[in-house]
Parts: sequence; C-alpha cells; structure tokens
Amino acid sequence: VFHRFRFHSRAWRAAMESSSVEDCPTWAPLFGFLGVTSALVFANVGAAYGTAKAGVGIATLGIMKPNLVMRNIIPVIMAGVLGIYGLIVAVILSSGITSPGTDSTAYSSYTGFAHLGAGLSCGFSGLAAGFAIGIVGDAGTRAIGLQEKLFVGNILVLIFAEALGLYGLIVALILSQQKYEC
Repeated sequence: VFHRFRFHSRAWRAAMESSSVEDCPTWAPLFGFLGVTSALVFANVGAAYGTAKAGVGIATLGIMKPNLVMRNIIPVIMAGVLGIYGLIVAVILSSGITSPGTDSTAYSSYTGFAHLGAGLSCGFSGLAAGFAIGIVGDAGTRAIGLQEKLFVGNILVLIFAEALGLYGLIVALILSQQKYEC
C-alpha cells in the first residue's frame, strides 16, 4: 500500500510541476488584447480631453492677448504625448501576444494578466494625466492672459501632471516583460 502511495505522490508532483492546460488556456490572449485596448483607448481619451479642455483656454486667451497663443500651446502638446504613451504600450503588448494553436496556446494566463495590468496602468494613468493637463491648461492659460508672470508656475504644474502619465508608462513597460512560457 505504501509503495503505491509513493508512486502516486511522485506522479502527481511531476504532473503539477509541468505546465498544464489551466496555465495556458486558449482564452488567455483575451486578457492580452484587453490590455492593448485599455492602454490605447484610455490614454487617448485622456489626451483628447486634455487637448479639448486646454484648447478652450487657449481660444479664450487668443481673444484677450493673441500674441501669447503660441507660447501657451504647451498643454495641447503635453496632452498629445499621452496618446503616444498609449500607442507605445499597445504596440509592445500586441507584439507579445501569440495566436493559439489547434488545441492549446503558447500564451499563458499569467502573461495575459500581466499584459492586462500593463494596459490598465498606462491607460488609466494617461486618462488621469489628461484630465489634470486639461484642467490646468484651461485655467492656467486664462490666468496667464491676465498675469503673464504665472507662466513658469503653470508650466511646472503641467510637468507634474504629465509625470502621472509617464509613471503609468514606466510601470506598463515593466509589466509587459512579465511572461510565463507554456
């Protein structure tokens, strides 16, 4: 009886150490594609909001002082960079997704979840940074129209708002390198 238990124990241990169907299901790429979509969509929503909101402030500034418009276009450029962050992460993640074979996939659920986390971190950070850049860009450019000495302070606040998106990009790049081979 003991001999059969030892054999069963070794066989069970060997089966558990090898990759199983549960580690690499055929639906695992779904999470990778969700990460790709999340990175691109949420970062671009943040970029669009930041561009639109800051653009309203720049238009208002152009009515008061047209000579300051080109100097205060910086929030629009910074908001556009957030969309580029999302595009970079989406391309990196999509290049790591492998298509499933007939019965199994070489893409593990661990890798899929890591790619989902990467996409969400970049996307939501870009969304938050876009909101911050839009609000600061709108209010800041209007304030600069009334007092030009506020320009440097406005740029500093915009830099810190952009840093939020950059933090998400860095975390996404780290997470995109996490993988488990099937």
